[in-house]
Amino acid sequence: MHTTTAPTAAAPTHSYARDTGDYLLQPPDPARRVPCRVDPVDLRRLDLLALLTAAGIAPSAGDRAAIEQLSVLPGSVHTALRRWLEQAYGFCR
Repeated sequence: MHTTTAPTAAAPTHSYARDTGDYLLQPPDPARRVPCRVDPVDLRRLDLLALLTAAGIAPSAGDRAAIEQLSVLPGSVHTALRRWLEQAYGFCR
């Protein structure tokens, strides 16, 4: 895939963009973003999955229920669990 950048979406400057009509869009305006709040339980679940993956531990299909239960525990429990895994597997984030 060949990518190009253009100063504006309406005026591509690279010949590939002119030939094919393919160009990159401008980055979104942060002020116009839709406010979105992710539930802390979901953040802890995603963080735990990422932490296990980084440690080389691939959660099996049966581990999903355990991960869900660990994710609903308070943030302090999650912080301790994360610290233990980081220390045991020798990596930092």
